[in-house]
Amino acid sequence: MSEKDIVTLRLDSQANIAEVLSDPVGLTAHVEIGAPFARLAAQGSLAKALSFVTEIHKNGNAFDWEFNVKLGDRIVTFHFTGGKIDTQTLVVAATDGSAALRFYEEMMRMNNEQVNALRRAYSEIQRSHSLYDESSRLNNELVDTQRELAKKNAELRQLNKEKNRFLGIAAHDLRNPLHAILLLSEFLADEIQDEEQRGFLAEIRSSTLFMARLIDDLLDVAKIESGQVLLDYAPVDMNAVTQESVERNRLLASRKQVEIDFDRGGIPSALLDRTKIDQVLNNLITNAVKFSREGSRVAVRLYGAGDNFVLEVQDQGIGIPPEVQERLFIPFQKGQAGTAGEKSSGLGLVIVKRIVEGHGGSIRFASAVGTGTTFIVSIPYAPGAASQSSTFAD
Repeated sequence: MSEKDIVTLRLDSQANIAEVLSDPVGLTAHVEIGAPFARLAAQGSLAKALSFVTEIHKNGNAFDWEFNVKLGDRIVTFHFTGGKIDTQTLVVAATDGSAALRFYEEMMRMNNEQVNALRRAYSEIQRSHSLYDESSRLNNELVDTQRELAKKNAELRQLNKEKNRFLGIAAHDLRNPLHAILLLSEFLADEIQDEEQRGFLAEIRSSTLFMARLIDDLLDVAKIESGQVLLDYAPVDMNAVTQESVERNRLLASRKQVEIDFDRGGIPSALLDRTKIDQVLNNLITNAVKFSREGSRVAVRLYGAGDNFVLEVQDQGIGIPPEVQERLFIPFQKGQAGTAGEKSSGLGLVIVKRIVEGHGGSIRFASAVGTGTTFIVSIPYAPGAASQSSTFAD
């Protein structure tokens, strides 16, 4: 007997015919879908057909049950094998019991593989749903965190503006009385002959001068960070500007017996803000003198490098300790004292960096404790070529 002669049925949980999967011999021709399975049995075999489905519901399967069925106008003996699949039942029938059993086993094997595949797929779906839910939860938390961060950043920007405004007001209000103290101390120094009193006045003048410079630095930082500084570009002869700054600082250097050498590179004019670049030069050279040992030299070099010019200021001083190097360009960090006890606001290099970067340039340094420090500034000859003025901020 071939598979073409095998009948396969699917019964529902009430043992009614739910689907005819195959019926090449016409076994189910006289019954409708939904009719009880027992209606297939011939007269005298009804009880056995009912016992067959009862056995399946009780034990999960029934093998090679033999009873008569109506096949057209004939009564034929068929062999039935069946088994439960979840809430339904698969029934296989054939006149050859061995063929029916083999076909049933193959059908169940295929069904088990499909069931296992479905179970695996369902498990993956459940896992995907779980991952999706977790991902959604984390994404919602991230969105909330980003919103909170944006809110905090806005608050910080506002606080920073308030801080800069306060610094500007405080520094401006302090500048006038400090300069008045400076003028009065200089006037009294010319009038007083007592050496001890002149020493007191010198200390007053030194401390007041430091405070005045600190106020100027605070004003510069406040303006830069608030974006209020306008760079006014114009052609500048860097050779001349650097020479002027060197000459101004030679008097300060002579008091410490420090020589300043200037190696000019003969570079062409550059498009710069002269006042701000002069501030960079003065700050770097003053610092070099401040941290130089008595009798040493400061080298100032100016040369071209492609589209940029490079300014180097090198001293033979005490160098910068590694822990100080890490915060060198951070505002309001405690600065080193100079070799003659000179005080430092810790803001000069911050201002230098902002100005250099505002011109589209960069600043770096190399330093070793006990050997000295070299600052290297590189600035394009024509920054902001599309505009003759620009602003810069932190």
